[in-house]
Amino acid sequence: MKCKICASLFSLAIFFVSCAQQNNNATTLPATAFQAEVQKQGAQVLDVRTAGEFQGGHIKNALQANWNDAQEFENRTQHLDKNATVYVYCQAGGRSAAAQAFLIEKGYKVVNLEGGMSNWKMNNLPVEGSNNQAQMRVEDFDKVIASNKLVLVDIGATWCPPCRKMLPTIDQVKKQFSDKLYFLAVDGGVDLDVMKHLKFETLPTFIIYKNGKEVWRKTGIVDAAEFNKVLAN
Repeated sequence: MKCKICASLFSLAIFFVSCAQQNNNATTLPATAFQAEVQKQGAQVLDVRTAGEFQGGHIKNALQANWNDAQEFENRTQHLDKNATVYVYCQAGGRSAAAQAFLIEKGYKVVNLEGGMSNWKMNNLPVEGSNNQAQMRVEDFDKVIASNKLVLVDIGATWCPPCRKMLPTIDQVKKQFSDKLYFLAVDGGVDLDVMKHLKFETLPTFIIYKNGKEVWRKTGIVDAAEFNKVLAN
């Protein structure tokens, strides 16, 4: 079964790469030219590798959506801005070429990094990210929940497109309920023990606790009115 799945994914990747090569809108840039473009204000940089690869080192301000996870990729990339170019990369250029073709079909303008992160590093260009950041301890998380009457937990990450889209809404909710709400941010790329403890599934996830008990949970985009309805009661 695994062999069949791998073969199917490989065939799909080849199909999209072929489409990219035939599409006049598919642009590939060498590392130095790609760097010049992504340094421009408002550039959308998309890493299509796995979360583990991303945490091992990525381009500054990059978002992350795993091309090999169809659901995750579609859920996250739907929040990209079609009015701005998407600069996409993977480890060697294959996955990103397939992702590029897919996104072009969806109406995005996409530029691919030639040779991926391997080529980027060969050119001694800057890489961010580290696996050495300390995790939040489960016991510390539980202590916060138990010692506050009303807690909003936000499981997100700076590299997650819908998480970034939620920032203005979360800021609005925090200000509105600042007198009674404890806000606790869980890093979706670091706090793995806490996420396992919470039976986490996808980014972003929001959980509200009242008097130490979970009373509400929602994934994805949530508007301020929905938060207000739960928090005000």
